[in-house]
Amino acid sequence: MTLLAVNGLQKSFGGVVAARDVEFTVGRGEMLAVIGPNGAGKSTVFNMVGGQLRPDRGRVLLDGHDITHASPQKRFRRGVGRTFQVAQTFLSMSAAENVQMALISCRRQSGGLWSPARERHREKAVQLLARVGMAEAADIPCSALAYGDVKRVELAIALAGEPKLLLMDEPTAGMAPRERTELMDLTASIADAQGIGVLFTEHDMDVVFGHAARVLVLLRGRIIAAGTPDEIRRNEEVKRAYLGDEHALEAPKGTRPA
Repeated sequence: MTLLAVNGLQKSFGGVVAARDVEFTVGRGEMLAVIGPNGAGKSTVFNMVGGQLRPDRGRVLLDGHDITHASPQKRFRRGVGRTFQVAQTFLSMSAAENVQMALISCRRQSGGLWSPARERHREKAVQLLARVGMAEAADIPCSALAYGDVKRVELAIALAGEPKLLLMDEPTAGMAPRERTELMDLTASIADAQGIGVLFTEHDMDVVFGHAARVLVLLRGRIIAAGTPDEIRRNEEVKRAYLGDEHALEAPKGTRPA
């Protein structure tokens, strides 16, 4: 069943067309990767779906509802969660406090707090941290955590809004190879169990081909290929888009079944 439908998105900056007639869907529980060389338009498309950019033309539908012109905050409350290339957490706060702040925000309780925020939603925050394997670090400041663990906390923050759709911008950037696999395995299991659609951008082809059910390839703002990892790996136009680096499109060891 279609969760996200992107129809004919287009965006220009001056005379440069950054996205041209981009169309795709994401189903419930599906992980869809968007890849392409630098300057292909990945960030532009991603930010139009997330609400950071407004398209010049086209529509974004979530569960059949038009969210094209909704702010990122309204999209969050409609069920769009997001993680960032550089983890967005309050480093001076504990892991639990970071998740508690997200829970307070999504419940619109940030105004008029008469009781200390640390007393609100503590149990739920710890439950979310347990879901991402970070319950034992609940009271540790994020500044004292390894970067891979901070990325897990950020995932718990995104899950605080009970998202239908999860947007992940370069989710494994800055992580060691083992941490990358573990984070994406975790994301895939949560998405499958909860029926969350996942749209992610990524440069690491092991991550893409090991976890995406489908892959979109952008070049100069338009989609040049879409299909399963195997179909994309064999696509000659995709190989040319990556400057003939066929090694980047080889199947990684331990690839998850699509």
